[in-house]
Amino acid sequence: MRPARLTVVAAASLVAALTAVTGCAEKSGAGGDGAIKVAASDTACDVSKTEFPAGKVQIDVENKGSKVTELYVLFPDDRIVTERENIGPGTKASLTAEIKAGDYEVVCKPGMKGDGIRTNVKVTGQASGEKRSPEADAAVAAYRQYVVAQAEETLPRAQAFADAVKAGDVEAAKKAYAASRIGWERTEPVAESFGDIDPKVDVREDGLEAGQDPAKDWTGWHRLEKSLWADNTIGDAEKKLADTLIADLTEWQKKVGQAEITPTSMANGAKELLDEVATGKVTGEEERYSHTDLVDFKANVEGAEKAYELLKPIASKNDPALAQQLDTRFAALNTLLDKYRADKAGYDFTSYDKVGEPERKELSDGVNALAEPLSKLAASVAK
Repeated sequence: MRPARLTVVAAASLVAALTAVTGCAEKSGAGGDGAIKVAASDTACDVSKTEFPAGKVQIDVENKGSKVTELYVLFPDDRIVTERENIGPGTKASLTAEIKAGDYEVVCKPGMKGDGIRTNVKVTGQASGEKRSPEADAAVAAYRQYVVAQAEETLPRAQAFADAVKAGDVEAAKKAYAASRIGWERTEPVAESFGDIDPKVDVREDGLEAGQDPAKDWTGWHRLEKSLWADNTIGDAEKKLADTLIADLTEWQKKVGQAEITPTSMANGAKELLDEVATGKVTGEEERYSHTDLVDFKANVEGAEKAYELLKPIASKNDPALAQQLDTRFAALNTLLDKYRADKAGYDFTSYDKVGEPERKELSDGVNALAEPLSKLAASVAK
């Protein structure tokens, strides 16, 4: 999980507010005469239009500040409509979304932390919808089955981890830890769509919001990870946290089948999983105590590849060159990851603290090589 991360997949109760297609940050962003311009800086988030018609909306962002920023369009209760992360100083980004009528907020997050700088906007009228193709319906149905299955498989693995913690068995808990996270990591963009479940179960200590006390407010896997590896101990507090983890994951499992899923949210979610790898796993930040980053890395890649494989019939038809490139890049990254696993059918990976800087750069280069064409998948399936 990245700190304060939001997702393009909304809960079913939000009634499918959009279909988003996100572009890549670049030195010279796309223009568009009717685009909404956002000038972001370290202290401002200036939006050129605060009222605009529903339908296909293009937002062009320029980061004029000194810090990396993020842009969000949010519902009034902070649930996500669309987003663009990691917009570097001096760069531009462009994103396109289908947005229904309603009230929203445009938010810039300099430094990618906190509540951000917010501007209220109003979307008026009613957008015309298009009927999905049979291939798109099949992809969505199959992906929904996949995320439900991942949640169902996660619970017994997480229960085994929690049972070891509650028994005070540090070594057994360490052995069960990484496996308990695989299903979550494969489907993280969907998992993060349900309000505060994600920060309850997957936040790192440096991802806590300002004013939160780690001793009181930090829960979930990474809190227990620190106790197991950094402190090498299990106390009464950790045993209670194990029960809390299971309760929160059970809530996730009950909700996940209700997630609003579209072909473009699947595609954007696949790209988000690669972003997770680039910003957390390759750097070693995600599993900083256990060093099980490569297990998460592999799970993220598997989740992204699953979404792509389900969308491939559409992508192959609309952009065969892109599909061929994605096939090649996924295969190359999987081959690279296989160098660090003892069993190619399992999840016994090299401890990440044993992976040197040259090898980490090689992994990073493999992720970046895949992320670039993967960022075009949403646009391909939206044609």
